[in-house]
Amino acid sequence: MDPNRKLWNEQQKTLRSALTFPVDHDKAIELFLTQHAMLHTAEMSGMGLWSLEDEIWQGLDNESARCIPQKFEHSIAWCFWHVTRCEDITMNMLIAGTQQLLLRDGWFERIRVQEGDTGNAMEADRIADFSTRIDIQALQDYRLSVGCRTREIVRALVPDELEHKTSAARLQQVLTEEAVLPSQQWLIDYWGGLTVAGLLLMPPTRHSLVHLNEAMKIKQKIIRK
Repeated sequence: MDPNRKLWNEQQKTLRSALTFPVDHDKAIELFLTQHAMLHTAEMSGMGLWSLEDEIWQGLDNESARCIPQKFEHSIAWCFWHVTRCEDITMNMLIAGTQQLLLRDGWFERIRVQEGDTGNAMEADRIADFSTRIDIQALQDYRLSVGCRTREIVRALVPDELEHKTSAARLQQVLTEEAVLPSQQWLIDYWGGLTVAGLLLMPPTRHSLVHLNEAMKIKQKIIRK
């Protein structure tokens, strides 16, 4: 295994324990910020850490980012859209109780897609069409903005908040704004069952790693062509 990914996985185990049994709240938050930094561009955190996102984008042109290789379900563009939407929704709407950045900061218009949901409900032909339409640079800029905002939210958390679950009203707002489509109610139910600590362990960290690893495999397949 790549040593950077190995380190990330080891730190994730430590983070899980730190967030589940927060003896030292500040240490738990710093562990999260380190894990989170490695899944966004190095520019986002300024911590000088290895960045899986930078590794994926390095030497990758826009057309390759839109490509769905044979035997793969997604494009690299879709992977970044999916993880960024999940992070934007859960961190802003569910944890902070604030507006999602996609709408608040006008990213929806800049990214130039019709879809504002997480992409979970997209079938193969829709993913392919979506991948041809999305503005790659705007997507990267949106992800940077979401990452920075996540860090603001997490730094402001107090110890007791880690044990809280999301209110029904906040979950309903996600459905009302169609950030998650009604057909994907399972996702709302899943997020609703997690504490704030649980949310920090999934969309912005473990879940992002899964799909960025997928994006790296797609890139490697494209390069080998």
